[in-house]
Amino acid sequence: MTNAMTIFRREFGSYFNSPIAYIFIIAFLVLNSGLFMTSFFLTGSADLRGFFGNLPFFLIFFIPAVSMRLWAEDKRTGTFELLMTLPMPTRDVMLGKYLAALAFYLVALLGTLPLPIMVSALGNPDLGAIWSGYIGAALLGGLYLAVGTFTSGLMRDQISAVILCIMACFMIFIVGVPGVAATIDGWIPGLGSFLQHYLGLSDHFEMMLRGVITLGDLAYFLGLTAVFLSLNTLWLKGRKY
Repeated sequence: MTNAMTIFRREFGSYFNSPIAYIFIIAFLVLNSGLFMTSFFLTGSADLRGFFGNLPFFLIFFIPAVSMRLWAEDKRTGTFELLMTLPMPTRDVMLGKYLAALAFYLVALLGTLPLPIMVSALGNPDLGAIWSGYIGAALLGGLYLAVGTFTSGLMRDQISAVILCIMACFMIFIVGVPGVAATIDGWIPGLGSFLQHYLGLSDHFEMMLRGVITLGDLAYFLGLTAVFLSLNTLWLKGRKY
């Protein structure tokens, strides 16, 4: 774990050494909060369902901007080979990079805390649903970042990593949409429902928006995250040897 923390400190600090960190955080807060505030004043409902409900689609385009540089930047600058020859397990290098990206995302997410404070001041929201929504948002970001870590490892340049990550995250999102699942069932009976419940994230994330956190939903997010991180580690080991 010490090795992973060494990589973590290097990667987390590098985010704030470039404009991308501040651009991402400002854009994330302004666009997300702006969309929520519009719906909030139109509906007059004292909750954050509108804010959290936008995240699965919204993060498809923002998370790749965070994860694109994880491995692609090292390949561009020629430091990838150096990382692979460090006297530490490949798993620790990958974990340090992933945790740095996750910590950066959580910093951006913390910037939205004025929203529940405002909603609480204007109404009587379900605080349990708000906090479970934040847990769901953290797990959602962690899953998308795991996908981004994997796709960044496959690509040599950052643009390709962004495009591949968007496509992969969109696939996980779209197969969970009921209308899409029903369409696939029309082609191949049972396949759409299977993908919706076991690969699509909508059902699992929606439960957290209702204030319900089940073991199955946690297993979905943590399990799928672990799958993509394990794939990234296996791919890196193949490149190392």
